[in-house]
This record gives sequence, C-alpha cells and structure tokens, in this order.
Amino acid sequence: MDEDAEFLPLMSQDDEDNMNKEIFPNDLPILPLRNNVLFPGVMIPITVGRDKSLRLLQEANSSKKIIGVVSQIDQEEENPEFKDLHRIGTVAQIVRMLKMPDGSSTVIIQGKRRFEIIEPFQTEPYMRAKVNFLSEISPEANDKEMDLLFRNIKELALQIIKDSPNIPSEAAFAIGNIESPTFMVNFISSNMNADVKKKQELLEELDFRKRARLVVEHLTLESQLLEMRNEIQSKVRQDLDKQQREYFLHQQIRTIQDELGDNPQEQDVRDMHARAEKKKWNPTIAKMFKKELDKLQRMNPQGAEYTVQLNFLDTLLELPWNEFSDDNLDLKHAAAVLERDHFGLEKVKERILEYLAVLKLKGDMKSPILCFYGPPGVGKTSLGKSVAEALGRKYVRMSLGGVHDEAEIRGHRKTYIGAMPGRVIQHLKKAGSANPVFVLDEIDKLGRSNHGDPSSAMLEVLDPEQNNAFYDNYIETEFDLSKVMFIATANSLATIQGPLLDRMEIIEVNGYTIEEKMEIAKRHLLPKQLEAHGISKKHLSIDKKGLERIVENYTNESGVRGLDKQLAKLARHRAKQVALEENYEVKVTADDLVSILGAGRERTKYDNNNVPGVVTGLAWTSVGGDILFIESSLTNGKGKLTLTGNLGDVMKESAVIALEFLKAHSDWLGLKQEQFEEKNIHIHVPEGATPKDGPSAGITMLTSIASSFTGRKVKKQLAMTGEITLRGEVLPVGGIKEKILAAKRANIKEIILCERNRKDVEEITADYIKGLTFHYVKQMREVLDLALEK
Repeated sequence: MDEDAEFLPLMSQDDEDNMNKEIFPNDLPILPLRNNVLFPGVMIPITVGRDKSLRLLQEANSSKKIIGVVSQIDQEEENPEFKDLHRIGTVAQIVRMLKMPDGSSTVIIQGKRRFEIIEPFQTEPYMRAKVNFLSEISPEANDKEMDLLFRNIKELALQIIKDSPNIPSEAAFAIGNIESPTFMVNFISSNMNADVKKKQELLEELDFRKRARLVVEHLTLESQLLEMRNEIQSKVRQDLDKQQREYFLHQQIRTIQDELGDNPQEQDVRDMHARAEKKKWNPTIAKMFKKELDKLQRMNPQGAEYTVQLNFLDTLLELPWNEFSDDNLDLKHAAAVLERDHFGLEKVKERILEYLAVLKLKGDMKSPILCFYGPPGVGKTSLGKSVAEALGRKYVRMSLGGVHDEAEIRGHRKTYIGAMPGRVIQHLKKAGSANPVFVLDEIDKLGRSNHGDPSSAMLEVLDPEQNNAFYDNYIETEFDLSKVMFIATANSLATIQGPLLDRMEIIEVNGYTIEEKMEIAKRHLLPKQLEAHGISKKHLSIDKKGLERIVENYTNESGVRGLDKQLAKLARHRAKQVALEENYEVKVTADDLVSILGAGRERTKYDNNNVPGVVTGLAWTSVGGDILFIESSLTNGKGKLTLTGNLGDVMKESAVIALEFLKAHSDWLGLKQEQFEEKNIHIHVPEGATPKDGPSAGITMLTSIASSFTGRKVKKQLAMTGEITLRGEVLPVGGIKEKILAAKRANIKEIILCERNRKDVEEITADYIKGLTFHYVKQMREVLDLALEK
C-alpha cells in the first residue's frame, strides 16, 4: 500500500494467495489487543496508549513491521501478561502509524496468518514469544455448498447494511466487490456486531466451512433483530405522528374557539362557578373547591389529569351539601302509611312513630340507626321504603351482601385511575338529599378480604358520634351523615361484629302467624298478583279456608315470599283459563287447590290422649309454631332411661331432670322407689327425621313420665310448654305467640304456661286467643295436678 493513499484497498484473490505464501519469523513481539480481534487479510485501525505497546510498535515499524496480535481475555486488564491473553492470535503487518494530538498513536495493521503461542520468552520491555503458524482447512474447489454459503453470507450482509441506520451505505459497495470467500468471511467476522468472545471463537475455528456456517447463523439472528427493531420504530413513529397531528389539530381548534369566544374548557369553568354559587356548603368546602377549580384552569385539557380533576369537581358539585328534604311530621299520616303497607309489625311501627314524635317536639335530633333483624321474607327491606314515604324523605338502598373491599364504603383516592367515591357518597349523590332514609340491606353478609374489612369501615358510618364528619377518600373532605336515617337489615346477628352491633338499635321482626299471613295475602299479595297477571277480582277470589290451606300446606316459612309464589301460580292458572275462554268458578276453594298447586304437606294434628304417657307439647320453629307429641312407655328392667326422636343435648337433659325430680318426689303421686328401679322407661318424640332441641319441653316430659308410672291419662285437648329445674320450679320460655297460635290451629283448648309468660300472652291480639284457657304455674307439682286426670 502506498504511504500517501487515502483509502484502504480490499484484498483480491491474488493478494490473498501471495499473502499465504509469505514467510514470517517464528518468534514475534506480541501486542495485546483490547475490544477487538484481528482476522487474516483484514485491516483495522487501533489506538495505542500503553508504554509497552508504543515501544513495540515503534521498534517494529523501524524494522520488519511484523508483529503478533492477540486479544486479551479480560478487556479491563491494564497490564496484561501471557496468562491474560488467548493462545491463538494473528500475524500483523504495520501499514501506517499516525501520531495523534493527544499524544496517543493510531496504527493501521493488516492481518496475515493465524498462529498459536508456543513458548513465551520475554516480558520486558514488551512481550515476545515463539509461535506456531496454523493452516485452515479449506473446502475443495467448485464446492456447491460453499458457493451457496458465500452467496447467502453476501445477501445477509447487504440486507443488514440496508436495514441498519448505523452502517454507511458505502459498505455495500465494499461487500459487493469482494470476490474471495475466505476474505469475505474474515472481513464480515471482523466488522459484524458481536462481542470479542464470539469473534475469538470464529478466529480459532480452522475449518472454513464451519466458520462460514457460524457467520451465517449470527447474520441471520442480527437480520431478524434489525427487522423487529425497525418494525417497533415504525409503529412508534406512526403513533408519535398521530399524536402530534392530533395535538396540532386541537391547538388549531382551541385558537379558533378563542377567536370565536367559545372555548369549551372555559365554558366548563364558568358553569362550575355558577353552580358553586348556589351550593349551601360551608366556607371550608367553598375554599377547597375554589382551590381545586383554579388548579383545573392551569391544567392542559389534553392531559389525563384534566379529566380526573373535572370529574372530582363535578362530584363535589353534585353532592347534597346541607340540602335537606322537609319532613312530614303528621303522625297520623305516618301511621296510616305504615299500616297500609305492612300488616302487623307493631313494635317496628311504634318505634318509628316515637322518632317522629320527638322530631316534631324538638325540631332537630340525630337520626336513629335501626337494625331490623329477622327471618327472610318478613318485609324488613320494604319497611324502609314505607318509612321514607311516611316521613316524606328520599329513599336509597345499598345492598351489602358480598361486599369485601373497604374502598366500596370509603372510596378510592382520586389519584388512582378509575377512582370513584364510596357507595355511601354515591347513593347520597343519587338521592340529592342529605337526609334520606338509607337502607343498608343484608348488613350481616359483609365480607372480609386482603383489601380490608368493610364492616370496620361501617363503624364510622353508623356511629352517631362520628358520622357527622364522615371522611371519603375520593372527595378528601368530611361529609355530614348525622341527618341520614340509616336502617340496616339482617337475618342473623351472629355474623355481625360486636362493635358494629353495639352502634345499632336492634328491632326484632318476628315471623308472621298463619292468621297474619292470611291477612297479608288478602290485603296485599293477592291484589298485587291479580294486577301483575292482567286479571281482576271478578276473575279470581279465594275463600278463607282456601287461604289457610295454602299457608299451612303449601308454604313453610316465617315470611310471605313462598306464599306470594303460590298465589302467583294460582293467578297464572286463572289467567290461562281466561285467555283460552274456558269455563271456571271465580272462587277457589280449599278442595280446588290440589288440582292447581298439587299435593301439599300436612301439619301435625292433635291426637286424643287415649293412653297414659302421651302428652301434647308446643314447639317453636324458624317458620312458626307447631305442636309435638311426647310418648313414654314402661318395660320391666333395671331403671334404664332411653331417649329417641333425634333429640339435642338440652332436650335430653330435660328428660333426665324430670325423671330425677319424680324419683325425689314420688310420694306426691303415691309411687314407690322400687317402681323406678324395676322399670325401664323409653321416651320418644315422633318425626325422628326432624332435629329437636331446647328446654321448653321440660314440663311435657315430666307429665309424660308421671302419666306412664301412675297410669293416669292426660286431659284431652291440653298442651303445655315450660322449662323445669331440679328444685321443682317452672321457668319461662320463648316463642309464646307462635306456640299459642299453633295450639289453636290444632284445636287445643287449654294451655299450661309459666306464670312469667303471662305478659307474652297479654301482648297477643285477643281475637287470636279467643276460646283458649290458660293455666299459669310456678311449680312442677301444679303442672301434674292440672294435667293428669284423677
């Protein structure tokens, strides 16, 4: 190469052949090379800064200009030794040496032939070693596979040059003019985008065919990566172009709107100012709103934060700050509405009227927080709607069943995407009033998860001392809930946590009696179903016995949902007959029900006590009262007591107490102790598939055992209920109303109760207990005197 040449020439096939014939000395000065690998035939410029390297190059340049170039294993090593170098390197010829302004030297070297270091013998002033020259394994002439590999390498290289923005287009001319396959592979290996380790692997591969395949693999991967990167850049560029275009269009629209005086953002701000003037909020809220509105004006309308801020301000404006509906304090009107919508439930109605009376006299009071507790279908939820109508307030209902996230109650912070207020604030916004009747339905079914405990969040909502400053995370300020009348509903108190239960006034809504259900069906359910099915009273009516049969035989519930479904079935049947123009009787009687509703179930009927040991007891169930029979019989044995009938532990204990009491006081009945020791007694309660438990069958078991041992029958049409003690006392029990009504339906005439249950009987409507005689007792001896025939 001429010293004054401005370009580095490419190697022709003749140059390569001449290079392979050159003879080089066996001992060479070794130049460590960082961050690069030199291949035979390839020229590369290197910058030299290390003293040892500078001295080596200066001495070599002034003599034969032949050196050995070996890549470092560790590129960071500043003073490498032989152990820090690869074993295989390249003989190089110094082509040109240039002095740089910063004192370093740039040297252009050309690779000649591979060698392997055999024996290092000098380290100072620079490294020297004896070397062994390596010959590569070349393919045979006219090898078709090599021709294809060569063509493939050239095409891939040209494609990479075309796709890569970092490689100048002139490189394509250089590649296109290379004719030698060996030089092509070496040239591309030297210049391709690979690390030193990968290039050293290619240098050490002496089989040309394998080396060519490795280069094809690397170029293929590089081409795919470039293609993928270009696709991504193209998509990004398109998205940016679209965003810039939209931005410029929005800016133009804004400029036009400014000229016309019709900027929608400014219009929004003006509207909010006007709405804020009409709000009745306190100075603190007003100041906060103004601050947030000023922040909105400074925001870019195209930014995501603008919409979040706009929605936040809109929520503040829609909330009913100190906006109250006027209460209708006419107690007679309220009583009439409650009576119209709900039959029975006297305690609930009385509590609501008490609240209204205090509100009328005082003019202002904190709203009570009531909890209607009772079985499903008794009208707890619909009571809330009637209360709202009676008071003249707005009505909102929030179902809490399955809610397990605290943010559902308190809301999310507005910084989150998709944030919104809690459901309490949302429902108040919907109501448009700060004093609605707010029904919290199914509060006993609040869940709990890793997102928090919503029942704990409800503590603040339902505490009269705290809810005047309820904090919602979204609106970031306090809202007064003290004027809201909260009515919670629950089926069970067991699942409501103690502190929450403590904050509510529990009002038990008992199940309806058969008589009450019949009245509800007559007043409310049947007219509703007639209207829903497009028929009227002239098409369908049900007599009293028919209604009673439906309630007794076709429903088994405390509420009236099942009854409503049965009446709907009747209405559908009649609607079909009317539509088909069939002949039918308007009045449905008890005898017609089997053909329409199918076979119902029979309730327990009273059976005459024709044999000693059979006593009629009274039981309470979740769907009302019922009668049950307790039977006992004696057999010869050793005084063993056997209990059957699927009895619970408490009921079994009552039987043991009754037997032990009789043993202790056998003289009352003229019995001897030997009788208890010589007889086994078996007590059975029929309907064994039904579980039974509780203490209320105590006096019934006592009477049954006494009847069996004395042989005296129990009076006819007599029933009893009461708990017993070993001291001979009779204690009161619950469910008296349901038990008495069940006794009346079973044609019982006399009932024995504890003296302390007298007040429960006096609360029952007189019509329901007409024809019944009550015997109130304190001692178990009184029970036996009343129950057993002489």
